[in-house]
Amino acid sequence: MSLLFETTPDGAGRYIDWILNGLVWTLSLAFGAWAIALVVGTLVGVARTLRGGIWPRLGRIYVETFRNIPLLVQMFFWYFALPEILPQRIGLAIKQIDPPWGSFVPALICLGLFTAARIAEQVRAGVQALPAGQSAAASALGFGRAGLYRVILLPQAFRIILPTLTNEFMTIFKNTSVALTIGLVELTATAREINENTFRTFEAYGVVTLVYLVIALLAWSLMYWIERAMQLPSLVSGSARK
Repeated sequence: MSLLFETTPDGAGRYIDWILNGLVWTLSLAFGAWAIALVVGTLVGVARTLRGGIWPRLGRIYVETFRNIPLLVQMFFWYFALPEILPQRIGLAIKQIDPPWGSFVPALICLGLFTAARIAEQVRAGVQALPAGQSAAASALGFGRAGLYRVILLPQAFRIILPTLTNEFMTIFKNTSVALTIGLVELTATAREINENTFRTFEAYGVVTLVYLVIALLAWSLMYWIERAMQLPSLVSGSARK
């Protein structure tokens, strides 16, 4: 652990400053991508539960596309390929974005849309797990489709799928390490830089491993508390009877 308090080669700080900077970028990427994934995943998941029309088909195409292409390939697409596909002026503007934003934004979009495909399937499963009579009763009470999902179906569905959403958040936090492949200096990239400067591999990667573990445990504890607070009364009573 003494490595953390040693001065960096440029003399501008200590290695712990590098770790903290990498942690900030990791957390920013994880929370930003999670916000995108939750919004897009909910919309696609709802579309997957609609009956008839083109929306369920488009939702399925989205899910199958983003879920079955490796994350690393998608990361390379957003960073390397997309600017070449877009009109020349737009592509050039994207390439000229100052670092680290030039790497952060593609990684944010990639992780958000990739995780959204997984969340969409969970939302679909949560909605379809609810009794069909709820939709019929809501229609009888005059609820439109938007009100049905917003007021009745989605609040219950999210309570059901909250444990799996916890897993997805922890997964997206770990997946931020893939962003090092396009030049974003997050936690894993920071460990690599420290190792390249000091050749103290065990200490460099050991510290980062502990940081990942602590953040994951904190996230799990928070989500577990939220899960207990939002648990459906019927599930609580059912578990109590057991």
